Amino acid sequence: MQAKLTSDFFAGNRQTLRELFTGTAPIVMTANGLLQRGGDSTFKFAQDASFWYLTGIDEPDIVLVMDRDREYLIVPKRSSVRAAFDGEVETSQLETVSGIKLVFDDTEGWSQLEARLKKVKHVATLSAAPAYVEQYGMYTNPARASLMARLQATNPQVEILDLATHLARMRMIKQPAEIAAIQEAVDVTTASMKSVLKATKLPTYKYEYEIEAELTKAYRQAGTGGHSFEPIVASGQRACTLHNVANNGKLGSGELMVVDTGAEVSHYAADISRTLVLGKASRRQQAVYSAVLEVQEFAAGLLRPGVLLRDYEHQVEHFMGEKLRALGLIKTINHDNVRRFYPHATSHFLGLNVHDVGDYDRPLEPGVVLTVEPGIYIPAEGIGVRIEDDILITAKGTKVLSSKLARDLTKL
Repeated sequence: MQAKLTSDFFAGNRQTLRELFTGTAPIVMTANGLLQRGGDSTFKFAQDASFWYLTGIDEPDIVLVMDRDREYLIVPKRSSVRAAFDGEVETSQLETVSGIKLVFDDTEGWSQLEARLKKVKHVATLSAAPAYVEQYGMYTNPARASLMARLQATNPQVEILDLATHLARMRMIKQPAEIAAIQEAVDVTTASMKSVLKATKLPTYKYEYEIEAELTKAYRQAGTGGHSFEPIVASGQRACTLHNVANNGKLGSGELMVVDTGAEVSHYAADISRTLVLGKASRRQQAVYSAVLEVQEFAAGLLRPGVLLRDYEHQVEHFMGEKLRALGLIKTINHDNVRRFYPHATSHFLGLNVHDVGDYDRPLEPGVVLTVEPGIYIPAEGIGVRIEDDILITAKGTKVLSSKLARDLTKL
């Protein structure tokens, strides 16, 4: 049931990029590379989202060249060992998916590109992230850095122009085919959560991983690509850790449980969170849940074309402060006090990545898809609550893509 994105979609994206990037420098983009998992095995391949956005190609190591009105792909030759295990890349399939008719092997493709690079002063690509991002404690895919090194080795004087802003603004405004894919992902997520987390079934689960497994099964049975991100099933104290993806805790009666999940359709993500009580909610749990629900409704009511997200986040933070004060958690509303119990943003862009690229300094426009996900986390009380929906900005205001999923502490 995957949404269909044709070669015309990818060709259109390449043309739009050419129009936004007004220079005459060649544009060179790389796919991601495979990453080692252990020994001679790799992690499951995940494509660079911007490369996929321009080509529709889901193979590693391929290079896209857009030079004036000419475009071509460079496909590295695979060793006999790798070809035996992973198969050969089918050139005809690359042409069909991307709409790019010229496909060269590594030797011929780089010979043409290097000849051109030696004659130019500039080349445009996506700059590489640092090898290690300390904020997230993660290493990044080295493909972009390797490409940049090869470009500069070919012509040490060439200046590299970064396409990040152009592609972020392009991907920020979703086209109808993209919105359809996101809606399909949301619909599968909604139906799966309703089935897996229905009131009669919830008491049968003993561990968080059982719910994760049931969601995985539901997504795959629906014909999707599976999870769009590592799902979070976190109950009790564990729900106070925002990205608790271990999902190995025992479910306890009387605890609140956060389920943060989303299916993936044609690379496009859903991202929905619900908080449910395992048994009967206490007055305190109900009060915290009601506060989060009020903040979500307040936030969603602010969204419309022309809104700047930083202004929106400031308004939501103050409103959240009022709720935290009413709950007796803070006495004075200020940034530090609020963020003790609400340590994340209300909204992020949604699309090819679950935390998609976009320009946070640009006013919202029709076609933007955002999450709205306030939360309150009180480790001392073992209470964590998050409610998250996916919202499309329209010419008239907003459309809640996940509106079919109830927001109720006791049932979906």
